[in-house]
Formats: sequence, C-alpha cells, structure tokens
Amino acid sequence: MRQRVITAVIALAIFIPILLAGGIWLEVTAAALAVVGIFEIYIMRKRIIVSMDFVISVLGTISLALPVGFYKIWLPDKFSRIDVFYIFAILLLIWTVLSKNKYTFEDAAVSVISMLYIGMGFHYLAAVRNTNDGFALLMYAFIVIWSTDIFAYVFGRKIGKHKLWPTISPNKTWEGTIAGIICALVLSGIYMYFVPQHYSMVTMLLIALFLSVMGQMGDLIESAYKRYYKVKDSGNILPGHGGILDRFDSMLIVLPLLHLFGLV
Repeated sequence: MRQRVITAVIALAIFIPILLAGGIWLEVTAAALAVVGIFEIYIMRKRIIVSMDFVISVLGTISLALPVGFYKIWLPDKFSRIDVFYIFAILLLIWTVLSKNKYTFEDAAVSVISMLYIGMGFHYLAAVRNTNDGFALLMYAFIVIWSTDIFAYVFGRKIGKHKLWPTISPNKTWEGTIAGIICALVLSGIYMYFVPQHYSMVTMLLIALFLSVMGQMGDLIESAYKRYYKVKDSGNILPGHGGILDRFDSMLIVLPLLHLFGLV
C-alpha cells in the first residue's frame, strides 16, 4: 500500500501540471503514453519489440494519438490522420508477406485493434482538454471514472456477494458495480451544480450513467486480455499500480465517447 501511495503522489505531481498546462505539453504526453501502451501490449503478447511490426505499430498508434491539427501542417486538406493510420495498417499486412508469415494475419489484426484502442483513447485525452472549457469537461469525465472505480472497489469489498463476471475478473461484484454507478452519478451531479456542462443536468447525468457503465467495461476489457495473455498487470512502469494500461483502461473507452456525444 505504501508503494502505491508513493507512486500515486509522484505521478499526480507530474501529471496534474501537464493537465493544467494543456496544449502541446499534453499532446506530447498523450502520444508518449500511447507508445508505452502499445509497448505493454507487445510485452504481454511476448512479441519482440526490436522488430519491423513493432515500429509500424508504434508509428500507427502515434498517428492516431497526435492532434488533428498536426496533419493540417504538412498534408493536403483531403487527407486525415485516419488515412495515415490506414497506411500503417496496410504496411502491417505487407509485413506478413515479407516476413513469410512469421508475423501472421492474426498478429496484424491484434496490432491494428491495439493501435485503434490505445491511439484513439490517448488522442482524446489531449483533444478534450484542448477544447473550450475542456478542463472542466475532462474533470467531469475523470470524476465519473474515478468515483466509479473507487466506490465499486470499496463497496465490492464491504458488501459484495454476487460475482459480476468471475471468468474475467473474479473480484468484481454486482453490488460494487451498482454502488460505483450511483456514487458516480451523485458526485458528478454535485460537480455539475457548481460547474455546468454543455447539456442540461439531466442529460449530463444520463451521459454519466452510460460513461460509468462503459468505464467499468473498459476495466473488464483489460482484465479479459490480461487473463488471455496470463499476466497480472499490463506492465510495471508504475510500482504498486502496474502499467499505463492498468491506470488508463477506463479512460481509453470513456474519453472517445465524449466525442460521440457531441461534447468534443
């Protein structure tokens, strides 16, 4: 526990000033975190990181994580970051041929999904922050994510009896899940009373309900692939906490949804 607290304090001391600064500082940080994320996927899969497919996967992830405006500087208007990402996806398929199937079609599929999942998630960390009133919106999302996570854990340990999905995450319970959602609605409602958001309170609470559910789904998604690859944590870059994907698993699902709801 002591190690977890020390790591959390140091991480927050570094992360919060970057979050407050926003702009290019957060964009570079988000891209760097995305690279660490794809690195953790490769380590979990026991893939060689000194390889052509890893380099392509890193570049493809960065192509999605970088801000949209980055491409307007050096690409014609009709091209977008999705076009650039598509090029890297095709390069992975070409590598299946050049490697004589040492790198397979299935390997390429995992890489492409990982690039999308990680690249888009970290892209919206910076994209949300760098919009008008983006810091307030990002705090709304974090309150939903963190309160869901914390109170699901606390109530799950105290009163949890009915397992949510034991084959994927044996410690999660229905009681914890429901308590996490309720607490997320209460705390986000209190926050929005003082810091109004884009839509009405009722609409934003309905969105918070959905985000809370999807945040827990993000946690379960990570539990599913960790169980598949037979690892306890996605990495060890954060002593006591695991890897970057362990800390940002809910965020990678929730933040892109803010765009789909028209908030970004």
